[in-house]
Parts: sequence; C-alpha cells; structure tokens
Amino acid sequence: MGTWLQRKDNRRKSESPQNPAVDQAGSDRAEAMAPSAAEAELPPSVRAQLLATEHWGLIALRSTTQAEVLTRISIFLTLTSAGLVSLALAGQAMKFDDTFVLLAIVILVVVIIVGQLTQIRVMNVGFEDLSCVLAMNRLRAAYAAMDPGIVPYLMASRFDDQAGSQQTYYMLPRRATGGHVAGSSMVLIIVVNSALAGLLFAGVSATLGASAGFSLAFGLVAGVLYVAGWMWVGGRRYVRVWRFYTPRFPSHPID
Repeated sequence: MGTWLQRKDNRRKSESPQNPAVDQAGSDRAEAMAPSAAEAELPPSVRAQLLATEHWGLIALRSTTQAEVLTRISIFLTLTSAGLVSLALAGQAMKFDDTFVLLAIVILVVVIIVGQLTQIRVMNVGFEDLSCVLAMNRLRAAYAAMDPGIVPYLMASRFDDQAGSQQTYYMLPRRATGGHVAGSSMVLIIVVNSALAGLLFAGVSATLGASAGFSLAFGLVAGVLYVAGWMWVGGRRYVRVWRFYTPRFPSHPID
C-alpha cells in the first residue's frame, strides 16, 4: 500500500506545471500564437483619427502662438506711440532744453529694448510657424497615402520641403516672395525699431554738439544699417534651416 501511494505521488510531481520543461514548452506555444507586427497593425480608420488629432493639435499651437505674438506687437506699438506723444508734450513744457534731451534718450532706450525683445520673439514665431506648416504637410502626405483620391482636392502641399512650404503659404500659382516677406510682421517690427534707433542716434549726436544736418544724416544711416543688418540675420537663419533640415517627403525624391 505504501509503495502504491509513493508511486502516485511521484507521478503527480512529474505532471506538475512547475516543471521547467513544461513551462518552457508553454512559453514557446504562447509566442507562436502571438500576432505578428503586420497582423497587429492599426486599421486605417484608427490611423486617420490619430493623424487628425495631431493635425488639430498643430492648428491649435499655431493659433495660440500667433495670438500671443500679435498681443506683444500691440503692446510694443502702444508703448511706442505713448512714448513719442509723451516726448512731444514734455518738450513743449520743458522748452526742449538739455534735460529734455536726456529724458528723450532714456525713453527711446527703454522703447528700443522692448522693441528688440518683441522683434526677437516675432522672428522666432516665424520659424515656429514654418515648423508647424512642415508638420501639417507631412500629415497631408499620410492622408494622401491612405487615400490617393484626395490629392486633386488639396491646395496646400503634401511635401515637407522648401517648395512644399512655399506652396502651403501662397497656394496660388504666381508667388510673390518679396511681397510676402515685405508684408510680414517681422519686417514691420524691424522698420519701427530702425526708426527708433535712428532717432536715438540722431539725439545722441545732437547732444554731443553735432550740427542738425549731420545728426539727421547720422540717424538715417543708423536706421538703414539696422534694417539691412536684421534682414541679413533673418535671411541667414532661413537659409540655415533648409541647410540642416532633411525632408521625409520631398517634392522631387532623390533615388
């Protein structure tokens, strides 16, 4: 009887799932039954929903950034007009004496500092907006890959390169790049800051005893150099973007 019970206990241990060989065989069967990467791929409807969520996120980011920079531009222009009006009123009250010249220089310096900070932010927002446009172009490439029939109805580009960004910005066949740049907020702020810089340099020159004609010419040259310098900086940054950026969906693929 005891021998029979011992044999039965040994048989139960051999059939126990804690046996390493049994565990390894079960793991192998589970891995074999797991779906492959191709079988686990999301359906097109889910992919379209995920892409649309990303698209709306980029639109919200672009709208928020534009609203923020327009508010900063409004604050700067309000401060500029208030400063110039204050100088006109103070000049009449102070008879445009030496104290007024010192006051004018201080106010212009403060306004120019605020204008310079606003200009840097406007320039940064321009490149942030470009990145959003390229990202949305890339999403359109995904839409076109899922449904090629929508391509004739897209006015914005589905290519995330320089030509694609220009098409999204302009959309119309004839593109006036110079007019687009000249009408931008960045150029507006640069021109306003150049005028303030010219006034400041002319005022400092007059304070140092220069003639009115020389001070006017000096201020004019300073304003022109300010515009030229910052336009060169902006153009150089734009060129560097395309030099180090690699599009994933170029307009003319390179084999």
